[in-house]
Amino acid sequence: MDPLDIEDTSDWLGCPTELETCRYFLRTYENEIQELTLQMRKAREDVFGLVQMHADVSRERDQLRTELAKAKTELADSNRRATDIETKSNWELMANSRHISELTLRLRELTGEKPFDSPFPHQRDTSLT
Repeated sequence: MDPLDIEDTSDWLGCPTELETCRYFLRTYENEIQELTLQMRKAREDVFGLVQMHADVSRERDQLRTELAKAKTELADSNRRATDIETKSNWELMANSRHISELTLRLRELTGEKPFDSPFPHQRDTSLT
């Protein structure tokens, strides 16, 4: 295309000059850069807030894990003590039962009863059926 065929519009009313166009785009870029800088600053603050929240939650999680381990240890100790008490109680019951049996046998001997006869004389004989 021949340069003479291109219409020169620089003197038209309302048409910006090259300098005005450059200044306009410069201000537009400055505004965009300021806006992006603000968005980046806010994003950084958000990231730092999330990092802090994560650190707080991690610290709380570790504390709760420690408390859980302590509770499990206390539970195991309590179960062991309960088992020990139950075992001791069972042994005491068996010892008392044996002592009662021995005293009953001794009482029967002293009263003249046959110690190994059945204490229930009216039982039905089931061996015949």
